[in-house]
Amino acid sequence: MLGAVYGDIIGSYYEVHCTKDYNFPLRKESTFTDDSVMTIAVCRTILDNGENITRKQLKKRAYEYAVRYKQYYSYFRNAGYGQMFIKWAEERNSMKVQKSYGNGGAMRAIPIGYAYDSEEQVLLQAKASCYYTHNCKEAVHGTQAVAMAVLMARNGETKNSIREYLTKKFRYDLDYTIEDIKPGYSFDSSTNYSIPPAIVAFLDSHDYESAVRNAVSLGGDADTMACVAGGIAEAFYKDIPEHIKNFCWLKLDYTIKSTAIEFCRKYNANYS
Repeated sequence: MLGAVYGDIIGSYYEVHCTKDYNFPLRKESTFTDDSVMTIAVCRTILDNGENITRKQLKKRAYEYAVRYKQYYSYFRNAGYGQMFIKWAEERNSMKVQKSYGNGGAMRAIPIGYAYDSEEQVLLQAKASCYYTHNCKEAVHGTQAVAMAVLMARNGETKNSIREYLTKKFRYDLDYTIEDIKPGYSFDSSTNYSIPPAIVAFLDSHDYESAVRNAVSLGGDADTMACVAGGIAEAFYKDIPEHIKNFCWLKLDYTIKSTAIEFCRKYNANYS
C-alpha cells in the first residue's frame, strides 16, 4: 500500500515541473500531497469500519469515508487539494454530494484493493468511497478500476488478465505503451484522461520503480498517476527498492506513518 504513497512523493515535484525524462532525478523538494493524505484517510476508514457491506449499506459506508476525508483534510490543509474538494471539505455541518469527474477518487483507491477479497466487495467499497466527492460514472469507474487492479495484482493475476478485465469491465483502451502516447501527452486531471495511462504505466513496467518512472515521465498529473501506478505495481511485484523506501519514508508525517503501518500489518501489505 505504501507503494501508492511513495509514488505520490516521487511525482510531487514533477506535477508542477513536468518532465518527459524517464531518468528524472529524485528531488529533495518532493513531499507527500493530498494523494497520500486521502489514501491514509481511506485506510483509517477501513481500519475503523472495515466490515463488508451490502448495496443497501452503501450510503452508510459512504458517509464514513466522507467523514474521514474531512477529518484528514483538517489535519493537512496545505497538501495541495483541488478547489472543488476544498470547498466541499470546509463546509461545516453539511455533507453535500459532488459530481467531480477528477481523478481524486481513483488516487485514494489502493487500500480498498488490499482490504477486500472479492470483486463484488471491492466494487461496492470503491463506489462508496466516491459517493460524496466524485459521484459520477467516470470517476466511480476509475476508482473501481484501480482498486480491482490491486486486488488482481496481489492475487497473482497476470498483466494480460488485468488488462483484459479492465478493458471489458470499464471499456478502457489499454492496448498501447507509454512511449506510444508520451509525445502528445499533457496535464489533465480528469479521470478518463489520466487513470488509464496510469494503469498502462504499470502494465508497461518491469518492476516498481519503472512503473513510477513511466507514470511521471508522461508529463501529466505526475503525483496522482505515480500514486496509482506505484500502488498497483507494489501489489504485483511485492517489492519496492530500498533507495526509494529510504528516500520517501523520512518525508512522511507521523500520523501517516502510524496509520500506514497499522493498515499494512492488518492486511498483509508490505511496509518494511
